[in-house]
Amino acid sequence: MLKVQTVRGPVDPGQLGYTLTHEHFSLNFDKMYAAPPDAVSEYVSKRITLENVGYVRQYPYASRYNINFEDFDTHEAVTKDVVAYRRFGGGAIVENTSHGLGRNLKLMYDVSREANVHVIAGTGHYIHAMQSPETHAMSVEQLTDLYTKELLFGVEVDGVPEPIRCGFIGEVGSGWPITPFERNAIQATAEVQAVIGCGVSFHPGRERDAPFEIVRLYLEAGGSAEKCVMSHLDRTLFAEEDLCEFAKLGTYCQFDLFGTECSYYQLNPELYMQSDEQRLQKIIGLVREGYTERILMSHDIHTKHRLTSFGGHGYSHILNNVLMRFTVRGIDIKTVDTITISNPARWLEMKV
Repeated sequence: MLKVQTVRGPVDPGQLGYTLTHEHFSLNFDKMYAAPPDAVSEYVSKRITLENVGYVRQYPYASRYNINFEDFDTHEAVTKDVVAYRRFGGGAIVENTSHGLGRNLKLMYDVSREANVHVIAGTGHYIHAMQSPETHAMSVEQLTDLYTKELLFGVEVDGVPEPIRCGFIGEVGSGWPITPFERNAIQATAEVQAVIGCGVSFHPGRERDAPFEIVRLYLEAGGSAEKCVMSHLDRTLFAEEDLCEFAKLGTYCQFDLFGTECSYYQLNPELYMQSDEQRLQKIIGLVREGYTERILMSHDIHTKHRLTSFGGHGYSHILNNVLMRFTVRGIDIKTVDTITISNPARWLEMKV
């Protein structure tokens, strides 16, 4: 029987309800610090207040306080926003913090209990730059052993009565060009997926060719396209023809930066950060091309300023501010439910 493995045990896929497929509750993002322009440096060097939150929104990675997403302030704010997410109709959240990002399984368990929301934890490794030399030296066999153990047997966590089992592999990160370690992680992900049948989620480098190369490596190693999510397409593939070409590969196309709107994209200054309206238009384009069953949506919250306690939108933004805009554009509720309920459940289900 197919189930979805959550941090509090397996559940029927139909019990998930509305699901966010790419979020974070806690992570260490110190290495992503990006210096601000001199003119605004004094405004982003402090705690977030009404006086400076506007600057932080435009230069989120220039504030060390903002990218510290693993302190008590963050955890308290995350719990509050997940409780609100449940109240607004949310049912499940896929937490994508993998090895190298400071995964906090205890927090996932606690938030799940407090908010009565299904939380799915991931195994896998993030990008090369976030790993230790010891991790870089791991073989494909060692990586597959780790992922298999965390999926099938779980991880012992202090204060939790049973080992917490992961429910997917992700986010599996790579930069551009893809490093040997990242290739090994992709290969290990594919090999484990082929045996266990779990879902997987990839973080591509900020380059048009990156998603295509990841899928090539993954498929060649035996992974299933139908269980694969490609994250962050809304900051990676900008041309509609590129999106349609990628969709033909059969993976899930994930638009997971809803709520992120800024004039200057610090992590890739040569390009730009799309607006929510542009994301909607790209999704609607894929729907009209027949790819409704391969689309996912989320926020990828990983900095303080996107939580409501710090002036942000929280995990309920898509529910409260985005979904109704589909109907205005002629997209029926059945299509919306497919994208936000049926697709996540089908991706996450496996034999457990």
